[in-house]
Amino acid sequence: MTAITPRRLDRPALTHAAVAIAIVEPAAAGTDLELEYLLTRRSAGLRRHARQWALPGGRLEPGETPVDGALRELAEEVGLMLEPDAVLGTLDDYPTRSGYLITPIVAWAGPVDQLRPDEAEVAELHLLSLAGLDVEPELERIPESDNPVIRLPLFGRYLHAPTAAVLYQFRELVLHGRHTPVAHLEQPVFAWR
Repeated sequence: MTAITPRRLDRPALTHAAVAIAIVEPAAAGTDLELEYLLTRRSAGLRRHARQWALPGGRLEPGETPVDGALRELAEEVGLMLEPDAVLGTLDDYPTRSGYLITPIVAWAGPVDQLRPDEAEVAELHLLSLAGLDVEPELERIPESDNPVIRLPLFGRYLHAPTAAVLYQFRELVLHGRHTPVAHLEQPVFAWR
């Protein structure tokens, strides 16, 4: 991964959270298969952001670093246990309208045999091709904000911010070698709660 100096935001009123972009080597190692990353659809029973597409992650516990929190959430949500030395780097902080400051953590998972999604948190788990991220985002203007709403057309549907913003920055960095800021990109109004 191209080295960057991630932008950290000072937003003490927001709850700090972290998400994991876990890069997975396809099970058929040694073939021409492309690297993949994990994406979940949140369970319908969750109190906040139910049914939304998300990277594994959540709020930090007291005393936790973003790396600790992202790796803990990855283990809790999908059963993928990684050590801190698996971390390749971090991306820019992303502030959400629902009160979180998300720090994305990029980690190398390598070959993964079996994942165990926690049914209480994860309705769907997908392994998606990194190359499939090479799509142009759609930016939409809404009356509620001066900033454009970002969405990514992925696997036959749209992915919205914050996940779309984080994955767009990841795509720009990994596939194009560019550090593209995304903190200004807006979420759709339904994600503001």
